[in-house]
Amino acid sequence: MTVNVTPHLNFRGDAGRALEFYQSVFGGEVASFTYAQAGRVTDPAEADQVVWGQVSAPNGFRLMAYDVPAAVEWSPGVIPLFVSLRGADPDEIAELWTKLAPPSTVIAPLAPSQWAPLYGMLRDPFGITWVLDVEVSWGA
Repeated sequence: MTVNVTPHLNFRGDAGRALEFYQSVFGGEVASFTYAQAGRVTDPAEADQVVWGQVSAPNGFRLMAYDVPAAVEWSPGVIPLFVSLRGADPDEIAELWTKLAPPSTVIAPLAPSQWAPLYGMLRDPFGITWVLDVEVSWGA
């Protein structure tokens, strides 16, 4: 049996644009359903918003997203979570950084750190904080 953990991000009307942005960075395919397609419209203004969506790439990257309806309380919080993107190949991490960084706010530039050959943190245009680093083995 295999178990995977997939970040599921919640938005208020931006999920479709966010999924397209993440697909442009990580590749793969976007799959999504709107509230209208799912027959779950409670507010006509939200009919075209995403009730379920994901980006799935051949390299194993997967991220899910949806738009929280206006009738449901939603507070993104100050720092509700970080999405940690780790890989073994410094060139791959650097390439993903160059795609995420231009529209984002860099919190910590991608550079060597005490715990990783490369580490960086940024907040994307949708308010999601990403941590990218090159994974290393640690002894006990």
